[in-house]
Amino acid sequence: MHIWLSKPVYELLPYFYLVAGLASLGASMYLNYWHWPTICLVAGITLIMAGLVIWLKRRDFRQNRRPPGIEDLD
Repeated sequence: MHIWLSKPVYELLPYFYLVAGLASLGASMYLNYWHWPTICLVAGITLIMAGLVIWLKRRDFRQNRRPPGIEDLD
């Protein structure tokens, strides 16, 4: 199953994950009902890690895909 996203949505996805993770971590400090602080903490850490993994993988892929420049030649 493939999900097709428009380019602007695809490019903003890691940043959305990071912002949602930070918001969830912030919410975990203020919620005080049932298990919501723990749920928000775990969700926040998971979202931040997912955003960082996606961002780093895209960055590495884009750097490796570039044609060799003058500084790369021996």
